[in-house]
Amino acid sequence: MIEYQARIYVTLRPSVLDPAGTAVQSGLQHLGYDNVEQVRIGKYIELKLSAADEETAKQQLDSICDQMLANPVIENYRFELTPLSAGVKA
Repeated sequence: MIEYQARIYVTLRPSVLDPAGTAVQSGLQHLGYDNVEQVRIGKYIELKLSAADEETAKQQLDSICDQMLANPVIENYRFELTPLSAGVKA
């Protein structure tokens, strides 16, 4: 088994309104940052997982994101996968 570090980014789909992003943008404008536009708020998640190979790890992450970490109706996700160890061979 190989251990992997996953970095997952979940964002609202472009067609979905983002009231939190709008509030942040408004706050920034009140602070004088008039050059900031289109603020979107998302989630960043890190996790470690073990898998036989990278393809299996990617398939597991895709299922994890689709079933638990993101709402596929209104959110998009992407992830980065980095091997942490080469695993132990028996």
